[in-house]
This record gives sequence, C-alpha cells and structure tokens, in this order.
Amino acid sequence: MKLGFDNEKYLKEQSEEIRRRASQHGKLYLEFGGKLMNDNHAARCLPGYDPNVKLRLLQSLGDQAELVLCIYAGDIEAKKKRADYGTTYEEETLKLINAMKEHGISVRGVVITRFDGHPTAREFAKILEEGGVAVFYHYPIKGYPNDLETIVSDSGYGRNDYIPTEKPIVVVTGPGPGSGKFATCLTMLYHETKRGNKAAYAKFETFPVWNLPLMHPLNVAYEAATLDLHDENQIDPHHFLSYGGEMRVNYNRDIDAYPILREIWERMMGEVCPYKSPTDMGVNRIASGIVNDVIVRAASREECLRRYERVKVDFDEGRADMQMLARALSVMAKAD
Repeated sequence: MKLGFDNEKYLKEQSEEIRRRASQHGKLYLEFGGKLMNDNHAARCLPGYDPNVKLRLLQSLGDQAELVLCIYAGDIEAKKKRADYGTTYEEETLKLINAMKEHGISVRGVVITRFDGHPTAREFAKILEEGGVAVFYHYPIKGYPNDLETIVSDSGYGRNDYIPTEKPIVVVTGPGPGSGKFATCLTMLYHETKRGNKAAYAKFETFPVWNLPLMHPLNVAYEAATLDLHDENQIDPHHFLSYGGEMRVNYNRDIDAYPILREIWERMMGEVCPYKSPTDMGVNRIASGIVNDVIVRAASREECLRRYERVKVDFDEGRADMQMLARALSVMAKAD
C-alpha cells in the first residue's frame, strides 16, 4: 500500500505542541475530540495512519498525563450505542478504562455528567466503584449556556464535583459525542481558579484540519463521517476577523461554542481570553504528517463515496430519511 501519512512526524509535532501549551500553565485540561482508540475513519482517509496513534501519543507523554472519562447520564439511561461498533456507551467506557490500564496510562476517574438522579447511571457508578474506579458527578446547570452569572458560581460549575488530579496534563475524553467533555474542562478551570491554581484549556483535534483548504477531500470526509451530528466545516469567522483575514477551517459546533468559552473564561479568570478564535483552542498537527497529498485526496474521496453508499442502503431499508440521504449526496459532491 502506498502511504500518504507519516505517524512519527505527526507524533513528534503533536506531542511537542501539547507539551508547549502545558509548560505555559500549571495544568492543562486537554479535551480529546474524536476517537481515542481504533480511529478507522482516519486510517481510511490517511493511508499509513495508525488507528491507535493517539494511544501512542499518550504513552509518549509518560508521567506527565492522566485521563478523565466523561459519560452523559442520559446516554446511560437510554442505553445509547455507538453506531460503528454497536456497543453501549457504558461498555465503551469500560473498554477504554481497561485499554488505558494495559498501556500504562493513569485513569483518574469517570465523570457522570448532567446527572439528575438517573437510576441506571447510579447502577453503572456502582460497577465502576467496585472495579476500583473513582466516580464523580456533574449536574445540569439552570440557564446553561446563557445565564453566565449562575454558570460561573458555586451554584453552577461550583456545584459539580472537583476531580483531584496530580499531573500537568489532564486528558478529558468520553465514549462518544455529547459526553460532557467541554463542560467538564470548564468546571475544572472554575475549581482550579477558586483554589488559586493556574490552569488552562485546549482541545486535541484530528478533523477538520485547520490548515488545509475548506474543500480539501480530507475535510469533506469529516463531514461525511458526522452526517448524524449535522457537522459542517466553515471558515472560522473569529479567526478571520482577529488575524486580518487569515483563512482557517473549523466546524460549526466549535465556532458556536467559542463565544461561550470566551465569556466564561473572562468571567472566571478576570482576564482577556488568550484564544482569539476556536481555531486557537485546537491542537492539530495532522497536516504535518501528510507526506503524499495525492494519495490522501484519493483515499478521502473513496471514504465519502463509502459513507454515501452506506446511507443509501439505510435509506432503501427504511433506516434513514430523505434529509439524511440528501446531506450524504451533497457532501459526496463536495469531494469531487
């Protein structure tokens, strides 16, 4: 197989950037977007990419990093399953914990987010605790995300459990989207600030790739992979305005969340947010690992077609509606 991606080059640059950011602060809360293990989508789009390269990266950080897992209480209650493996979010959480232990990566605990007395979530917490895993609870916040006075108070983030950590890099991840990773990071910034500790937030990203063109097939393939989430790649307007028209690629959810982060940061820290855009928040050196753009473009186009064909089968068998099919067709057309 002809290779389009160099894992070692990527690992070097990604880990160096994480360490650089951590060195600027007493503690870095690093939200991990995407799959921590078995990132087969990335492997299909980037021939040569190791599906478990993120595990290798965590191992390379050695005793500087530890892990916090988030799982939304409502997903436990609903027995939500991952679309790719068919496993429940609880099963995926247990699998992640076991994998981390096998690879020598410290797991600080599991946060059950937006917990509101869910009985099934309590049962899962007992399973975790019986296995020696610490469990923490974060609660729904009234008026989130607009009532900043409540959010940034002891009735908001302050009501959530504090997670005691020891290492300078705290990786915050979860079994799937909507697990509460972002809110957990901001909760911890609140608690650290109240304790007089210096801490910061950043986001580990794989896709979309900020320094590739908006319509690069690799970025389009990200849209194809997140059709159910309605993710849409966009030119980051905050970056464009802050950096004199500099064009950087981001996606709708991060672009929408950025003003909230900025306002919360400034209210909590009492200082101007150091990030002028959501792109600034991200740590993403995927482009540095691409060694053959032609191969990557071709593989990404194939991935878009594969995703469309899967949606077409689902539509024909009644598992997808016309809107989903139309979105899949529209995304596939972008990759041509």
